[in-house]
Amino acid sequence: MPADWKPELDAIVGSRHGGQITHVLDLLKKLDARFPHVAEINYQLAWTCDVLGREAEALPYYEKAVALGLPPNELSGALLGLGSTLRTLGQLERSAEVLRSGRAQFPDNREFDAFLALTLHELGQHAEALKLLLLLLADTTEDPGLTAYQRALRHAASRLK
Repeated sequence: MPADWKPELDAIVGSRHGGQITHVLDLLKKLDARFPHVAEINYQLAWTCDVLGREAEALPYYEKAVALGLPPNELSGALLGLGSTLRTLGQLERSAEVLRSGRAQFPDNREFDAFLALTLHELGQHAEALKLLLLLLADTTEDPGLTAYQRALRHAASRLK
């Protein structure tokens, strides 16, 4: 049997497709007031605030969602969102820490590499950022022109300091 909050959360999240995000935020806040210790509600609040460009408002929701514990798929998204939000807010060291943690927990989720590269670039760690992106490209591209040079890309990445 689903938790009391789950059907309502699903309905609210489902209504986002209509583009009425501000209305969704209000509904999520009301749901959170009734069920204040639900990680999934906090994650949806964080995501919605992020979409609205309210990163400072999203931050505590991401932090609470992660602290309360999320299922793996949602945890991956929450860590990525938290790391990206921290970068946007200028908390670069913390952003790198969160994104590295996400990479360690979800090594197959290569989006962490791309977002960590952005943070590292902003930290002035350009070689490490470029190395991450070159390896990401070599590992994930299906472009025939690039796959022919995967070995060269990996070699170039290994030489970056």
